[in-house]
Amino acid sequence: MRDLHTITALTRRFGITPRTLRYYEQLGLIESIRPEDYAYRTYDEANMTRLGQIVLLRKLRIPLRQIAELLRSDDTLRAMDTFERHAQELGDEIDALSTLRSILQTLIFRLRQIQTLRLQEHLSDDAIWSLIQTAPDDKSKRKEVRTMNDVNQADATLHKLRDVRIVYLPPATVAASHFIGGEPENVAGERIFRFARSVDITRRKPDVRLYGFNHPNPADASNAHGYEFWLTIPEDLTVPEPLQKKWFPGGLYAAHMIRMGDFHEWAWLEEWVRTNGEYAYRGNGSPENMFDSLEEHLNAYTHLQGEMDSDYAQLDLMIPVRKA
Repeated sequence: MRDLHTITALTRRFGITPRTLRYYEQLGLIESIRPEDYAYRTYDEANMTRLGQIVLLRKLRIPLRQIAELLRSDDTLRAMDTFERHAQELGDEIDALSTLRSILQTLIFRLRQIQTLRLQEHLSDDAIWSLIQTAPDDKSKRKEVRTMNDVNQADATLHKLRDVRIVYLPPATVAASHFIGGEPENVAGERIFRFARSVDITRRKPDVRLYGFNHPNPADASNAHGYEFWLTIPEDLTVPEPLQKKWFPGGLYAAHMIRMGDFHEWAWLEEWVRTNGEYAYRGNGSPENMFDSLEEHLNAYTHLQGEMDSDYAQLDLMIPVRKA
């Protein structure tokens, strides 16, 4: 397959998951090719270049909707306007964080110098205002030229997990929608959404929750896999075929929120569970079902009513844990 690239080759080159690649294709950002007499999807040079552009823009924190608009247009002025607005937003955030860091550094210095005073005396409104007035200037000379390595390093630093929560998922009866084959998330999802609408689930169960997981997990270059959705339902609700009624025992989970498409962050959450020291993996799962891990589709109430903008879809990645 001259000049064609496999899913495996692209995911390794750009450090993304096959599922993220498929998500970009579903959004129309890239397009695959299935050569005659070849079972798997491939991508030509143009789409490989496009994917590299998408990955770079994502590392620059450009939202997917804006990326789609930028790549559809040759309007340089429009691109400049997008980048300038985004740079201003980042600048505002940097200035705010710089101010907070300066205050913290000054507070640490004063506490070291005057250890006889209670902490509360340093945290009064007047004391904090004084710190703001006397905080050292934290502006430093910045390099004017940034390499791709700088971008990757900044991306890695910003993505160190600091937002992992330990959550308890309550036991629940669920309607399960499972499909193995092409685009399993779409097929299983359409079934569960059709069922949810037919029973008016948001009225019957306002605290409804929507979970999902690969089943089975992709194991080779084909990216062939299945997906299963779980929709929490009232215990007495009848579930039609091909859906199944199941019992979810719940329990403790380490949770990390992502934007839809950022599935590579599963690896970061797994690393956190391995190294945090306080919580350890709990479960009897296997690679077939993501080791009992779940993806919770947040804002399920809005999502199930069809009012969710896909650009703002968020997921909680969740790994079952116990106290170490």
